[in-house]
Amino acid sequence: MSSTFSFADFEIGQTFRSRSIVMERDRIIAFGEEFDPQPQHLDDAAAASSQFGELVASGWHTGAVSMRLYTEAMPLIEGGGQGAGLESLAWPTPVRPGDSINVEITVVDNRLSQTRPDRGVVKFQAVTRNQRAEIVQSVTHVVLVPA
Repeated sequence: MSSTFSFADFEIGQTFRSRSIVMERDRIIAFGEEFDPQPQHLDDAAAASSQFGELVASGWHTGAVSMRLYTEAMPLIEGGGQGAGLESLAWPTPVRPGDSINVEITVVDNRLSQTRPDRGVVKFQAVTRNQRAEIVQSVTHVVLVPA
């Protein structure tokens, strides 16, 4: 998205949608080897004896790819936004090799900061789904936006 938004442009209920990315087996393994070396992320044989019974992406890999999609789908914030934290994060369904994931972001709150009057606080609910519309990640982002 190429437009630029100010705090006043974010309205509760507003939604942004990303493109899709296919989660490739080799990238799932490479991410697991470097950042989350648990059996279910490393190879088919090790994953077979895990609680998943098959190779699955690390939740952190899902989060990283979701963040990429999130930033592509969102408008640029005039003056730059600042992530203030996450209120919730869940991975209810594992991501498997070949899954195609996309993100839908909804503005769920928008208010001026009580402690920094030059900033607004915008909360975004970002839901990542696979090609079967199953939720694979749900996160609430809190972002400080110049007012």
